[in-house]
Amino acid sequence: MTMQSIRLQNFRSYADDSFEFDGGVNIIVGPNASGKTNLLEAILVACRGSSYRARDIELVRFEQLWARLDAQTVDQQRAVKLESLGGSASPKKTLVVDGSSYLRPSLSKLLPVVLFEPEHLLLLSGGPERRRVFLDDLLEQTTPGFSTLRRQYKRVLTQRNALLKQATQSRQQLFAWNIRLSELGGQVVAARYGLLERLNSSLSTVYGNIARQKHAAALRYAGTCPTDQYGSHMLRALEAAETLDYQRGFTAHGPHRDDVVLWLDGRRAQEAASRGELRTMLLAIKILELEVVAEARCQAPILLLDDVFSELDGKRRRALTEFLRPYQTFITTTDADVVIQHFMNDCHIIPMS
Repeated sequence: MTMQSIRLQNFRSYADDSFEFDGGVNIIVGPNASGKTNLLEAILVACRGSSYRARDIELVRFEQLWARLDAQTVDQQRAVKLESLGGSASPKKTLVVDGSSYLRPSLSKLLPVVLFEPEHLLLLSGGPERRRVFLDDLLEQTTPGFSTLRRQYKRVLTQRNALLKQATQSRQQLFAWNIRLSELGGQVVAARYGLLERLNSSLSTVYGNIARQKHAAALRYAGTCPTDQYGSHMLRALEAAETLDYQRGFTAHGPHRDDVVLWLDGRRAQEAASRGELRTMLLAIKILELEVVAEARCQAPILLLDDVFSELDGKRRRALTEFLRPYQTFITTTDADVVIQHFMNDCHIIPMS
């Protein structure tokens, strides 16, 4: 679904500004602090209703009580309204699609979108939380009900951790939370494992296409419990570790502690791969993310590239350019020449002052 225009009112640094877009590649050019990333963020919020980098309250312009985004796609009018409730409380957020309002929109009311931003360059070399968030964010975009499952797991985990900090609480009370947490944990890991299988089915091929030679690449789930019947194993682990969990004050087993290990030609990539190999792996994963979202949602997602084009060398820029042709794309940059040469004249420039 192609986005044709957007209007930003009291959103971030924008008081009231409108932008029109092309159905192909849109290059947002301007110096630092000119609002490029804020515009990209507005497009993402208009698509999926939430930001990738901030709480809702931070999206409302300083000293304003409301913010609004109005987006026009080829066949749909969308609006996201944020209304302050006072103080530090999160504002009331409403998504409006063709005149119908939704406080908690279902997946079908959200538009598919894939983001590639500087923090993603740490996806492979950074801590495990980045990789867990990547999987879960992608599942939210592709799996109906996963967003609710994710919230439920976090809620039950918070409750169990709160009990662990209360030494007077009985072990019997904790047992009920162990059962519920392991049930939800088993569902979370089953969804993650299924997603990894889909990514692995094409990862070596896509990686090899970028590197211009054959390689064996894989993403392997590294759980705190065996993935086969994860929920049952997790329940036993929670029961066995209760004393230690009381001492630590937190839950040490479950999807919130798991990781994903990257393998390249029989080596653990996080330990043995070069910087260039890691960037090739990351680019392959982001390209597969586009394909997975497109398959699951039966429509091409919008692609957002926030100042990462200049972080890739010529070979990887060319590979990315080849894969993004079917998608409406928004690229932010401080140096248009770095980007434009890869698209000839087939791009729309959006200058920022």
